[in-house]
Amino acid sequence: MAIEKMEMGEVGTSLMSSETKPPPARPPNKFERLFQPCLAELVGTTFFVFIGCVSVIENVESAGRLQPALVHGLAVAVMVACMAEISGAHFNPPFTLAIYLCGGMELNMVAPYLVSQLVGGVLGAAMAKVMTSRENFSKASGAAFALLQTDSDIGAAVFGEVAMTCLVTMVVLLGAVNTTTRSPMVPFMVGCTVIINILAGGDVSGTCLNPARAFGPAIVHNYWVYHWVYWVGPITGGLIAAVLVRLLLGDRKIRLILK
Repeated sequence: MAIEKMEMGEVGTSLMSSETKPPPARPPNKFERLFQPCLAELVGTTFFVFIGCVSVIENVESAGRLQPALVHGLAVAVMVACMAEISGAHFNPPFTLAIYLCGGMELNMVAPYLVSQLVGGVLGAAMAKVMTSRENFSKASGAAFALLQTDSDIGAAVFGEVAMTCLVTMVVLLGAVNTTTRSPMVPFMVGCTVIINILAGGDVSGTCLNPARAFGPAIVHNYWVYHWVYWVGPITGGLIAAVLVRLLLGDRKIRLILK
């Protein structure tokens, strides 16, 4: 009887332990590895650019830079928090390039991410055009970056785009990729960095930081004046951030020298 009880106890224990065991992790399928991340980048960039463009087109004059700054920063924070586990929530070509250079993604996903982001930028700008009045849309140049009007503005604008994109990209790399500094607060950190950049540099370059955000409105409104600034500046800033993390600020796994 004692043996019987013991055996029943063992069976009960094994049944209990089997119930509490977590199910074995299923490796991601092809859709989850290849297509879902690109769809997340497309959708996330679309809504980020849409909300950002509407905030510029419908900006109340008395609010100045505050309204676009808060809207862009909060939109980034929300979308990153929602989609970080699907695609990494880049929504920005310089982020994708920098994350790849720091070992945060595979090479075969870089081009699909970039295409998804640029298409998302165009879709977002088109959605903003549908939502806003024709008068406001035209007055704001479709939320394209129309601040630069003369060659004398170019030097400061390019430098501003480089420096500010470098800052926000470093926040992304150190907050999401670098192991020793990785933080669950990264959506909030990136969103706050976008806000302070727009508040600080909005009157110098417009604070683009993201070629997809510039490309969509440029296509929809056909506005290309000094458009190259918003590619050269952000991409250069993102590459500088990647170099800083790779050479000096990264942990031993990422850092290439002084290990």
